[in-house]
Amino acid sequence: MSQQPAAAPVHDRQPLDEHAAAAVRAYAADQRAKADVLASVLEDIAAHGYPAAETGTLWEEARDAHLEHLAGRRPRVA
Repeated sequence: MSQQPAAAPVHDRQPLDEHAAAAVRAYAADQRAKADVLASVLEDIAAHGYPAAETGTLWEEARDAHLEHLAGRRPRVA
């Protein structure tokens, strides 16, 4: 992802208000952080190989834990 500022303003774009621009920047920072985490995991695998299966978490357990986390975050609709 680019760390450089955007190019000169394009005239056919609709400008954002300050709140919307701040929200977009926050979302971009969050996505960049997630990409950095993924990149660090991949670099670790490249440097040290795959972790042993015995030390990992079964994907079913990881999925179920994540689904529980998601269920707790959102109000349910009938």
